[in-house]
Amino acid sequence: MTDQLKNEIADLVESAKIVYVSSIDEAGFPNTKAVLSLQHDDLFTHYFSTNLSAKRTQQFLKNPNACIYFCKEAEFKGLMLIGTIQVLTDLEHKTMLWREGFEIYYPDGVNTEDYCVLKFTSQKGNYYHGLKNNSFVAEDFIDGRVSK
Repeated sequence: MTDQLKNEIADLVESAKIVYVSSIDEAGFPNTKAVLSLQHDDLFTHYFSTNLSAKRTQQFLKNPNACIYFCKEAEFKGLMLIGTIQVLTDLEHKTMLWREGFEIYYPDGVNTEDYCVLKFTSQKGNYYHGLKNNSFVAEDFIDGRVSK
C-alpha cells in the first residue's frame, strides 16, 4: 500500500464526523446506525457513546461482532473496518468520552446509569477508492499505520 493511500485512510478517519456502526440482531441480520465519531486511539481502536439500554448496545452484549464504516461521499472513498465491540460502563471510559452538551441525553452527567461507551477493536478492513478496494489486516499496520 502506497504512502498516498496511507495518508488518504488517515485523513478519512481524522475528518469523519459520522461513522456507521453495524451490529447483528437476534435473527442474524445486520443493523446499521450512524454515530458521532468521538475518539480513536489509532486506526484499529475507536470509541462511541450511547445508551446502555439502546437496541444496538443490547445486540453487542449478545454478539460483539461489528463493522464500522467511514466515507467521503463526494470523493467516492470509504473505509470499512471489521472487528468486535465491548460495552464499557466504567467511570474512566465514560469520563474519557464525555462531551459538553451530553447532559441533554444524560441528565445525571457522566454518572448516568444509562450512559455507556462502545469500544470497537478491528482486525481487518477494506479501503475503497473509486473502483479499487485495498484489503488489509491488523498485522499489516504498525502503530495504526499501514506497513509497506
